[in-house]
Amino acid sequence: MLSRTADHLFWMARYTERAENTARMLDVHYQMSLLPQSAQVARQGWEALLRISELLPAYQYQHGEVNARDVLHFMVRDEHNPSSIYSCLRAARENARAVRGVLTTEQWETQNQTWLELQRLLRSGDFERDPGPFFEWVKFRSHVSRGVAYGTMLQDEAFHFLRMGTFLERADNTARMLDVKFHAVPHDPAGALAAGDAAASDPTLDFYHWSSVLRSVSAFEIYRKVYRSVITPERVAELLILRADMPRSLAACLDEVVRNLEAVRNEHSAETERHAGRLRAQLRFARIDEILDHGLHAFLTQFLERVNALGTRISQTFLLPAAA
Repeated sequence: MLSRTADHLFWMARYTERAENTARMLDVHYQMSLLPQSAQVARQGWEALLRISELLPAYQYQHGEVNARDVLHFMVRDEHNPSSIYSCLRAARENARAVRGVLTTEQWETQNQTWLELQRLLRSGDFERDPGPFFEWVKFRSHVSRGVAYGTMLQDEAFHFLRMGTFLERADNTARMLDVKFHAVPHDPAGALAAGDAAASDPTLDFYHWSSVLRSVSAFEIYRKVYRSVITPERVAELLILRADMPRSLAACLDEVVRNLEAVRNEHSAETERHAGRLRAQLRFARIDEILDHGLHAFLTQFLERVNALGTRISQTFLLPAAA
């Protein structure tokens, strides 16, 4: 029973976090699309968003040409897109419903209310008139879900799997976003920085491009506090990869995964812990100049492969086949 409960909570957390991450990216892209820009630049921005989630082929199969209206529909309310906000919050609620009997009343009511309110909001037409408040609502409901779980849930094994689900999903999203954004540097179309040539970056890189990267992970104010200087791509990468005190960085996410993995260790988990520990050590002792010298794209690609393999190992070691 414990493994089944933990499994559903693991996926409930992942889907809730995925909905929040999608809302964050859509919100920033929508705000950026309101700035003066050519139609080509606008289209490339929406294509980059679809690439982050590896959904460009699926989108093009359904809609063909990339445009803001269809991308928003596809990523928000399309029931056939498993990564849309609608699909993620539905899956989160279904996983919660499957273990309704072991959730606290506050946990269940939070998930259920989010699902019911989502349907009401999408029917109202407010999203089409102004998407901004809707994206803020999705982020807020995700914050509420985490807060209620932390404040009301017994901190047993099921709780630790819920936390692991959250931070595995967050690490995956941050790495994907960084990889795509660094390839989309406006003044570096060849992707020199992403390939490892930090010297090729222009110190006057478009402020709005890099601030949008930071805002998508609530890191704009944190960047200003930590570095107290102009925004540079190298420092953006350092903050979102190596700073363990930045809540959505890769280092912070792996610290949480390892901490919660250690709390549920058993006689079969040594190899899974070893993989998690090695990945955390790589982030803990790396330097951003070394990462850029060897190529940021290669680093992030390898990280994504390893963090997704870690998620698979956790499921195989501890959990039943995913109910999602």
